[in-house]
Amino acid sequence: MKIFIIGGHGTIGRKVAAHFQPHHEVVIGGRTQGDVLLDMTDSASIEQALASVGPLDAILCIAGEAKWDDFDQLSEEDFYLGLRSKLMGQVNVVRLGRKYLNSGGSITLSTGILADDPVLKTTSAAMVNGALHSFVKAVDLEVENGIRVNVVSLGLVEDAYEKYRDYFPGHNPVPMAKAVNAYVRSVEGKGRGHVIRQYE
Repeated sequence: MKIFIIGGHGTIGRKVAAHFQPHHEVVIGGRTQGDVLLDMTDSASIEQALASVGPLDAILCIAGEAKWDDFDQLSEEDFYLGLRSKLMGQVNVVRLGRKYLNSGGSITLSTGILADDPVLKTTSAAMVNGALHSFVKAVDLEVENGIRVNVVSLGLVEDAYEKYRDYFPGHNPVPMAKAVNAYVRSVEGKGRGHVIRQYE
C-alpha cells in the first residue's frame, strides 16, 4: 500500500509510521518537517499536498491543534483555532483526500479521550473531538468508491505521559503498541464509520 501519514513526525505519528514503513510505501506530511509540507488550517495547502503524493491507498491524519485553557480565559478566536485546525483540517482531509484514494482505500482521522472523558482546560479540544466522532459516523454513509472512514480516539499515550500527566490525574497511560494497533485496525481491517477507542 501507499500510505500518506499527516503528522508522521509527531509523538504518535512517528511510531505509526515506523510500523508501516517496513512493508508499505509511506509518505510523511507535516507542518514543518516531512516529505511534504502542509498547513492543516488551509484547504488549498492540504489539496496541494494530496495532489503531489497521490494516488494513495490510505491516508492517516494524526495532526491538528486546539487551545487548552480555562473556559473563562478562552476567546472566540481561541475556539476557532481548534475549529480551523483539528476539526475542519481533518474534515478537509476527507473532503479532498477521497479524490486521491484508490478504490477500497481508507482515511483515518484522530481525536482522543477528551470527547468522552474531558478534563479541566479542555473545553475547546473536547468539543472538536466530539464533533469529529459524529462527522466520521455520518460521512462514512456517503463516501463512495468503497472508501472507508474511521477515527482513532486515544487516551494519554505513554510517550506523552510525563508532559501531560498533571492534566490527567488517575488516568492509565496507553502503551504505544496499543496506540499503533488502533491505526493498524483502521487501515488493514474492514471496519467503516467506527470510532476506534483505545483509552488504556
